Amino acid sequence: MTTLLVKGGQLVDELSVRRADLLIEDGRVAAILPPEHDRPADRVVDASGLHVLPGVVDAHVHFNEPGRTEWEGFLTGTTAAAAGGVTTVCDMPLNCHPPTLDSRSLSLKRAAISDHAVIDYALWGGLVPGSLEHLAELQQGGVVGVKAFLCDSGLADFPHLDEFGLVEAMQRCAALESPLLLALHAEDAAQTQHLGQAARASGRRSALDWAASRPPQTEVDAVDAALTAAAETGARLHFVHISTAAAARLIAAARAEGQDVSVETCPHYLLLDDADLARLGSFGKCAPPLRARSEVDQLWEALLDGTIDWVASDHSPCPPDMKQTDDIWSAWGGLAGVQTLLPALLSEAFLARGMSLPKLVSLTSGTPSRRLGLYPKKGVLDPGSDADLVLIDLDRAWTLQASDLRTRWPIHPLLGRTFRGQVVATFVRGTEVWADGRLCVEPGFGQPARV
Repeated sequence: MTTLLVKGGQLVDELSVRRADLLIEDGRVAAILPPEHDRPADRVVDASGLHVLPGVVDAHVHFNEPGRTEWEGFLTGTTAAAAGGVTTVCDMPLNCHPPTLDSRSLSLKRAAISDHAVIDYALWGGLVPGSLEHLAELQQGGVVGVKAFLCDSGLADFPHLDEFGLVEAMQRCAALESPLLLALHAEDAAQTQHLGQAARASGRRSALDWAASRPPQTEVDAVDAALTAAAETGARLHFVHISTAAAARLIAAARAEGQDVSVETCPHYLLLDDADLARLGSFGKCAPPLRARSEVDQLWEALLDGTIDWVASDHSPCPPDMKQTDDIWSAWGGLAGVQTLLPALLSEAFLARGMSLPKLVSLTSGTPSRRLGLYPKKGVLDPGSDADLVLIDLDRAWTLQASDLRTRWPIHPLLGRTFRGQVVATFVRGTEVWADGRLCVEPGFGQPARV
């Protein structure tokens, strides 16, 4: 048995920030020790002047393996995650090829990524028209839930559900012995299609034209319809990358009325607005689109008052040539973000807006791990949990440069932005995977967080 002592830091959990040491044995937290203890260890990590947080559980990434590793891949994706203090990622079922829609594609995916991941991972399954019969086998295969689109996904191999397909999907998910979590990309298909076709027909091709074709109401209406259907079917729902406070508050109201529903947002909806979209052009395209500053301000209010359950990156990169176009309709709609999820929240939520560190830990670790069935193995630093942790220097300011990125492509909407709060080291199961700006483990170190 090997022991590691993380000594001298400020330990942060969902309730407090306190001076305490972590004793780790064989990759798990063995004890939380007061400063005056005299316990020996095989190795001591000096965390003086640093804060010790549970590693981030990023519940929404697209690493595109197998099939589209030229977009990202698990080696580069999890390396970027480790550099940003993320210790577990939950990978989505689309952008990879084949999409993760049944037990066969799930097995193919696990085989493809097993030798590449450097941090731990869980997987989402997918749900498209015609794949309902595979829900039980996906659940038995260990997925954290299944994701479906209520509008065009942008990929032909992952078609969206219409209103009738959605109700049937909810019924099937709810009818399983252990009801399966259904994650939804919620934008109204009819509205977005109509507005998009009208814009293209009139020759409007700018990034702001893209945003105008998917106004806030398309998200609100889709969320409202899905919540109504869920109330009738008893489905467990999660809404991904919500970009408006109005939609988030609908979800929170449904939860208060007893529905089993949760909601996430993403850093790009909190840090960027439509002025940034105009500046970035096609490189700022995502779905839903970046919103007006007034919407961003309201989204912050919803995050700070507890309306929103967690924050995830929705990391969805692509090769540069898929963004380099004057025609916004042909550009890929996704942004990189896994490496900056935690720094963005430290800078903008904690330091700029006064969010407590325990609340930040809940948003990035505790709540997603509980909702996705990874807790208490992940998302917490309690005795018996995996020793997944990140050491943070809150006083260190730094500016994001392309050379800092560990993703496959040096594309990021926050390049040139200065952050305060830097990841010093990241540990997964008690092993240092990232320190001093470099990767410290071999590909394949990462393991399934849920079997």
